[in-house]
Amino acid sequence: MEKVIGFGGFFFRAKDPEALGRWYRDHLGIDLVPQAAEGRVWQAGGGPTVFAPFAANTDYFAADKPFMLNFRVTDLDALMAQLEAAGIAVKPLDEIPGIGRFAHLADPEGTPIELWEPA
Repeated sequence: MEKVIGFGGFFFRAKDPEALGRWYRDHLGIDLVPQAAEGRVWQAGGGPTVFAPFAANTDYFAADKPFMLNFRVTDLDALMAQLEAAGIAVKPLDEIPGIGRFAHLADPEGTPIELWEPA
């Protein structure tokens, strides 16, 4: 069976796409979509990617949102401090032994985001 080899992009609606794109660039380091062929595209680091449908009534992330973004990070403490210094509320979660450490936040439009520092 032929299989996909990874995500090629994640496309979603936003009330203010330009401002939201800048927020992701400025706070999480995700490059904006290039406007020319020679432009730089965000290069995600290799590593595990979890694809997990959740029950419709999960309370793991906001009930009014159909998805949550999960980003792998190398230093969760440093990124949380950086985000908090920028006035962004971050909620650290309990470590899951063998899996890693997590924190939750939301982007300016309320999209749930999980930061994951793998074990």
